[in-house]
Amino acid sequence: MDILIIEDEPEIAGLIQRNLEKEGFTCRIAKDGNQGLQEFDHQPPDLIILDLLIPGIDGLEVCARIRQQPGNKDPYILMLTARGEEIDRVIGLSTGADDYMVKPFSPRELVARVRALLRRSMRQTARLPHIYHTPHFTIDMEKRTATRQDGENQVEALDLTALEFELLSTFIGHPGRVWNRSQLIDKLWGDNFFGDERVVDTHIARLRKKIEFDSANPQFIKTVIGVGYRFEDG
Repeated sequence: MDILIIEDEPEIAGLIQRNLEKEGFTCRIAKDGNQGLQEFDHQPPDLIILDLLIPGIDGLEVCARIRQQPGNKDPYILMLTARGEEIDRVIGLSTGADDYMVKPFSPRELVARVRALLRRSMRQTARLPHIYHTPHFTIDMEKRTATRQDGENQVEALDLTALEFELLSTFIGHPGRVWNRSQLIDKLWGDNFFGDERVVDTHIARLRKKIEFDSANPQFIKTVIGVGYRFEDG
């Protein structure tokens, strides 16, 4: 697994690299946002460890730009920051980060979170067939693609992040089931999730914008008040 570390403090970047390489990961280091984006364009990694406060283009903008990139490889993003305020966590997750750690952190915990993120794709949809159909959606599990069909039989390819694809696959694989936040976290993140449960709401909102005909009045991902979310299609 290839990991890109975007961190301007050499001691922290080196600490992260040493601990991850001891666990068998391959690591690259970028010292600022511009270099980080260049490394991403040159060779998209499996996971990015991204400091929020880096020179040049800051971590939030780097995260947002990576999530806007087309392509088959959409890395997991673990955001680091010296700040601990609640608003920073919310902003970081809303730009597309998958998890969030506040400095100083334990190297052991960092490795555990990295492993938890990389295990997601092995957990979420192993029981689904290779190609899964609903009246409006088709998911190809091998190609990792999803399409939506409208009422006039027009087919649109959905540009989903890795997590959005996993989330949609989970919903489609269990139509009508009501999921609460904890269940979705367990399904997608596993037992080593350390973040804020509200990350689920952020990713649901992002997914709705991409798959709903009107995200303000969702047709497919329904909110079950006081419980969680349910997928309906047909």
